[in-house]
Amino acid sequence: MAKVKTRYVCQNCGYINPKWLGKCPECLQWNTFEEEVEEKISSKTKALANVGSSINSKPVKINSITIDREERFSTKIPELDRVLGNGIIPGSLVLVGGDPGIGKSTLLLQVSNNISETGKKVLYISGEESENQIKMRAKRLNINSDNLLIYTENNLAAIEIVVSDIKPDVIVVDSVQTMINPEINSAPGTVSQIKEATSKFMKISKQNGISTFIVGHVTKEGALAGPKILEHMVDTVLYFEGERYNTYRILRAVKNRFGSTNELGVFEMKSDGLVELENPSKILISEKPVDVSGSVIVSTVEGTRSMLLELQALVATTNFGYPRRTTTGVDNNRVALILAVLEKVVGMQIQNQDVFVNIIGGLRINEPSMDLGIALAIASSFRNIPIDASVAVTGEIGLTGEVRTVSFIEKRISECEKLGFKKMVIPRGNYIEEFKKDYKMELIPVSNIRQAIFEVLGR
Repeated sequence: MAKVKTRYVCQNCGYINPKWLGKCPECLQWNTFEEEVEEKISSKTKALANVGSSINSKPVKINSITIDREERFSTKIPELDRVLGNGIIPGSLVLVGGDPGIGKSTLLLQVSNNISETGKKVLYISGEESENQIKMRAKRLNINSDNLLIYTENNLAAIEIVVSDIKPDVIVVDSVQTMINPEINSAPGTVSQIKEATSKFMKISKQNGISTFIVGHVTKEGALAGPKILEHMVDTVLYFEGERYNTYRILRAVKNRFGSTNELGVFEMKSDGLVELENPSKILISEKPVDVSGSVIVSTVEGTRSMLLELQALVATTNFGYPRRTTTGVDNNRVALILAVLEKVVGMQIQNQDVFVNIIGGLRINEPSMDLGIALAIASSFRNIPIDASVAVTGEIGLTGEVRTVSFIEKRISECEKLGFKKMVIPRGNYIEEFKKDYKMELIPVSNIRQAIFEVLGR
């Protein structure tokens, strides 16, 4: 007979303690412990269960394993296919996380419709919305495929029976935090329920070759809610990012067993759903102000995609004892490093200045090649000298003020030339003489931040 045992589990990191604690000693978060009842199975019962589950499993030589040559299938959304690694692998388990209202359910409902229109059967399981609510959203998105089945249920046992009867090709679960196993004495969204639900869908996915998308909630800090093991269990982890009140969205892969984690997809949220942006650079820099200080076009590369972004900086005398350093879309620590270089190497007296740095469009970019653009935008605002609108820049800055090389320089130059830029400031280490023959635009190689400021601002 199973022995009942009470324990307290941190809902943030999964730390287990026999007594309730106000602060988790593992993740240092407050008020995250919830009571859960654990049924301890006897060792004899556990052994019999293990024998029954592994009786058909035997070690095999790796050379004797035959690979299923079935190709990936497309979601009919090229931006998503790019992030997944050129399509979906049959039997893969994909976790999609993002802030509330960012568009996770909208994206997956569109994906479900696209796949179902190719003849595949898609089962959309919702534990959050009713059938009427899903239908209202589907009507707005012009979704009406006969191969798309809606199932509003959060009981894992019932879901397993339905999946066995329907035998879908793709499953969408919205969301894993709402799923519940009645045999576990804890509420939906707790660590044990999330682990059980993910384990159940992983088993269904792998045994039946069903591709499964799982929606995951995030915490107020932006991390996926639930235990870290949730991310370890799935094949792919995608984050849907962007400002909720801005129309642009970025889809990134932070884990991908079947492709690169450096790719990203760019979307725009419209009234009829998410629309992919095939050329985001043209849109993101289209409203750049002319003859205004503090604005610069920066070339960045995310994965294999080159993008041009408008970066703005504002430097103003502070009214406080400690100057403010506010950033949006770029790493605050990176900006602090660049400010220190500007003070030490260039001699700019900005220790009593408020500094604000922002990437237009609500995007977040962490690539080091943004450094030169940040430094030039700050110098432009501080000296009140506009940067020529026909100039683009790229380069990483070291602590001694040197401008270091960046990757994919040819892609960056080609993107700038395609969009009509006349000049581009690049690291000297990236410059080769053959560029004069290959590109019509003027390339300005620089070795350090002093030289870059002189070339762009004139002094």
